[in-house]
Amino acid sequence: MKNVKTLALAATAVAAISGNAFAADRTDLHGSDYKWYQFNYMYALKEKPRSPDAHSGHDYLEMEFGGRSGIFDLYGYVDLFNPTERDSSDKSNSDKMFMKFAPRVSIDALTGKDLSFGPVKEVYFSTLFNWGGGHGDFNPNASFWGVGADVEIPWLGKTGMNLYGLYDLNKKDWNGYQFSANWFKPFYFFDNKSFLSFQGYVDYQFGADKEYHGGEQATNGGATFLGLYWHSDRYALGYGLKAYKEVYLIPDTDGFESSGISHYFSATYKF
Repeated sequence: MKNVKTLALAATAVAAISGNAFAADRTDLHGSDYKWYQFNYMYALKEKPRSPDAHSGHDYLEMEFGGRSGIFDLYGYVDLFNPTERDSSDKSNSDKMFMKFAPRVSIDALTGKDLSFGPVKEVYFSTLFNWGGGHGDFNPNASFWGVGADVEIPWLGKTGMNLYGLYDLNKKDWNGYQFSANWFKPFYFFDNKSFLSFQGYVDYQFGADKEYHGGEQATNGGATFLGLYWHSDRYALGYGLKAYKEVYLIPDTDGFESSGISHYFSATYKF
């Protein structure tokens, strides 16, 4: 099971470096179209949620993709866990795949109007879909529906922000809200044009009912990812620290950890 993107947001990097995703004159819907995809080999140590006696970590392969086409902004990835079927992996004998699919529709582009104001550069109708590959209570099969914006933040630059209502696909019921933010900040450039970046995200759920379909859950929780990465045109290497608080609204107990710290390491090839 995986929460959210651990490498995080090459699409934001493209937008941050190239300027506004939507053409400045707002007459050519496809004037700023782009697309990208890459493969990541990842290793996670003590990813949450987990049993305290589980093996310490797991490797996985990830195909990550995104881009912009007219009114549509897209980000997504597919993960394949424990690709060599190692018994020592904490993903041994568990679901093999996880997918995230996050299409947004630009309201600026859809209406042909410039809705920017202050630090807000573009406004979206935002959706997000998580599919955990199974049907149990701990598989995060969920959809999110709401509004979003690209917001200019001091030093960080363009930051994607979204506020969603969460529809639980397992329970067929609405289950509170989620605020998400993501960023990609190149901050040091080398002579060969490679660079270091600070990149990451926040996903915070709130407003959920404590009693939910006959069980008890946390009313708020989420995760924050803070990453330091080296990028070249073709490759990337990185480390990320992720902090959890009752992620997926799973109560943190002595028998099942949903809060704490995890570590991620990644190597990337960009197409």
